[in-house]
Amino acid sequence: MKILIIRRDNIGDLICTTPLFEALRQKYPRAYLAALVNSYNAPAISGNPYLDAVFAYTKGKHAAGESRWQAYLRRVHLLWQLRQMKFDYVLLPNGGFASRAVKLARWIAPQHIVGFVGAQTSGCIDLPVPHGDGGKLHETEDMFRLLAPLEIFSPIPALTVTADTALAKQLQKQLPPALVQGDGPLVALHISARKEKQRWSAANFAELAHRLHTRHAARFLIFWSPGDENNPFHPGDDGKAASLLAAMAGLPVAPVRTVHLSELIAGLSLADCAILSDGGGMHIAAGLGKPLVCFFGNSSAERWHPWGVPYELLQKPSRDVGDIAVDEALAAFERLLASGAIQNASPLSS
Repeated sequence: MKILIIRRDNIGDLICTTPLFEALRQKYPRAYLAALVNSYNAPAISGNPYLDAVFAYTKGKHAAGESRWQAYLRRVHLLWQLRQMKFDYVLLPNGGFASRAVKLARWIAPQHIVGFVGAQTSGCIDLPVPHGDGGKLHETEDMFRLLAPLEIFSPIPALTVTADTALAKQLQKQLPPALVQGDGPLVALHISARKEKQRWSAANFAELAHRLHTRHAARFLIFWSPGDENNPFHPGDDGKAASLLAAMAGLPVAPVRTVHLSELIAGLSLADCAILSDGGGMHIAAGLGKPLVCFFGNSSAERWHPWGVPYELLQKPSRDVGDIAVDEALAAFERLLASGAIQNASPLSS
């Protein structure tokens, strides 16, 4: 049996689809399992132990060093290659009916297409699954319903993200001795968030870090979206990161600049836990098995909370992360610590 899963959207969405890979492998251990994704989110499932292959194409807006026509021609070539592989099933895990994903599936011409249908539908989806949970299901639970036509039901596995071991070791070697040799929990602080109401201030992160170090000898890795905040195309948080590092002077801390998604995954793999807002980074950390303190603003905690790991979720009635107090974040961390979810790590040099 040959099965292809197509998921072409955001990093977090793709990672929330990884339980399908494991469940398919458990049910059909001899099947050929592959995923078709875009070049931007592909590192999120690179090295996934349940997949035989990951195929990636470049969206026009992500094309670099080539024209959109070149990217389009390479996509056509890839789809022709996949068509020749004669897949039995193509699965379309999307947040509802996705016409573009259906078009890709039609090009590949499998025996069966499994996808969500609702008000919109397509005769090409011969194994339809009704969509419309009213927001009551987690994204992972919702996507998992697509496995019913293949006779796969719960329990649903955890998320799976695999770090590049060589890259993780390279990043580890760059850490300062004071951080490497400590024995308190190594805490990842990811300070960036795409939505304004998901952003916690550098001042709050700095105060929390000082208190965690005083009370628990915590050490810190700082992650952020690189770039100038005034860049109209790819705004980043270089300024916020610099401000935070200045406010954390004297603490065992290291910045981890992550230009590429694989660097973010490798860097987060070094930490014992993470404190961050809802977003792709949160799902990456969950896929790496990290306990989390997560801030939610104006996104659905019911739909997007961390899956498969211990976590403490903070969300205010205002739906604004800026209203979460440092005391609340500290208490959430200490609840995780008291539960045994966060372990004091051995020195990284061991």
